[in-house]
Amino acid sequence: MGHREDLLEGAKRCLLEKGFVRTTARDIVKESGTNLASIGYHYGSKDKLLAEAYVSLVEGLSDDFSPAAGTAGDTEPGSVDRFQEVWANIIGTMRQPASLWRLSMEIVALGDQLPTVRDHLAQAQRDAKRGLIPLFLGGREEDVPEEDVDSAGQFYNTLMTGLICQYVFDPTTAPTAEQLTEGLRRVIGASAR
Repeated sequence: MGHREDLLEGAKRCLLEKGFVRTTARDIVKESGTNLASIGYHYGSKDKLLAEAYVSLVEGLSDDFSPAAGTAGDTEPGSVDRFQEVWANIIGTMRQPASLWRLSMEIVALGDQLPTVRDHLAQAQRDAKRGLIPLFLGGREEDVPEEDVDSAGQFYNTLMTGLICQYVFDPTTAPTAEQLTEGLRRVIGASAR
């Protein structure tokens, strides 16, 4: 690996151990075996490096969300069963010790203090919305129309953000996939009246 990759891997480890605010450039350099100048050269700033590391960590989790990750993966795309299956997999990642999702809440809370990081992560969030759609509805990410990103993707991302908040705040009272699915059934049922 070169310095760029070493820095990214070191930054990931620092984020998981210390969080965004408590990680210093010196921590990253120590963890990556590089030097301070290489942060600016490759990423422009420590905050931009940490933002890239965070996005990389989240992307690494996305394989755990897919229907085949935690179950047989034979549910019909777009079905209520698929909805429950994917949320069960996502919630499974939230229950893991030292969950990445706690770090997500720290970064959300810092948004106003780090506008360049927020802008970078806002684009990554749009990509995440696009990536969630095939998990639930099938198809390929690159084929998802923009209007679906702005509707279905926004819906799934809003549920995800709410779940993250609840699991970080109190995992014992956060909803299960079954509860989310029953809620969806009731909302759909009420709207059909």
